[in-house]
Amino acid sequence: MKNNHNDMIKNHFMFSSKLAFTLLIAITAAQANDSAEYIGTGGVTYLKNKNISMHSEDLYISKDKIRVNYEFKNLSNKDITETILFPMPAVPSFIDSDYADINATYDNFQVWVNGKPINPDLHVRTFMHPIVVKDGDKIYSETSVDNTEIFKACGINEAEMMTPWTYKFDTNDINQRLLNCNNKKLDQFIDDREDPYISWDSQIIYSWEQTFKANTVTKIKHTYTPLVGGSVHLDEEQYADFCVDRSTQRGFNKNGGRPYQALSYILTTGANWAKPISNFKLTVERDPNELVSFCWKGKGKVKKIGPTTFEIKESNFVPTHDFDVAFIMK
Repeated sequence: MKNNHNDMIKNHFMFSSKLAFTLLIAITAAQANDSAEYIGTGGVTYLKNKNISMHSEDLYISKDKIRVNYEFKNLSNKDITETILFPMPAVPSFIDSDYADINATYDNFQVWVNGKPINPDLHVRTFMHPIVVKDGDKIYSETSVDNTEIFKACGINEAEMMTPWTYKFDTNDINQRLLNCNNKKLDQFIDDREDPYISWDSQIIYSWEQTFKANTVTKIKHTYTPLVGGSVHLDEEQYADFCVDRSTQRGFNKNGGRPYQALSYILTTGANWAKPISNFKLTVERDPNELVSFCWKGKGKVKKIGPTTFEIKESNFVPTHDFDVAFIMK
């Protein structure tokens, strides 16, 4: 159920509500020639453990920084060690727009545990869309599958698989090596071996072993610079994605489209723990020359706590939706 936020639309700001952990492919309004996909980032996640709860989550989102402070509680009388995962988005190997430095995002990902910095391990996975037959026609499935082992079998190493992030290798060269690779498993992803265009995605996942002391709260903090998608024009079809209220829609339609930037944060991974999140806080900050609009489906109210800052608080919170937010030029 959407909050009624029309009463809160003052001084040309706007917001709404939906829900999660973020990261996006960056493209500024000035650079954009057309729209760009933006991809949500997952939060701390692993196989659900009935003995560990997320006591609190304090999430801050702006175009320049994502900052998350967690408190996890070991509910048992024994120490528990688990593998913690932080997945970055799957970035496409082929980009037809102007993108920001994706390298800066994975390079500045930082983690602290109980106030002390740690160095997480980095893993690289590749994904492709398999070919399926629908109504007698061959089409690519909407759902991609992990084919990292096929890439490795074709002699493509992790550094090369990271090319969409680092640009250190030639994507065309990697594609040609896949086309030349005598691996029948690739046939489920490549219809024509003479076609030099191959679509694949690269994902980075951070991980570390974490020990949760018995009957103790463990504090984990992440910070990183998000990659933000956007376009020179927020289409009417996108209004519902960000819960743009009707009065603002009328203003946009009357005065023409507005450039915007957007990001998506995957909150639903917060439901992987033993209990609801006891205390949840989301802070969203915009620039002074922007409107901000998003959907929220929780029980908490969206409050303006500063000239450019908005806050939502929830108790015993179970995230069921992810969070998409648009920063729209006035």
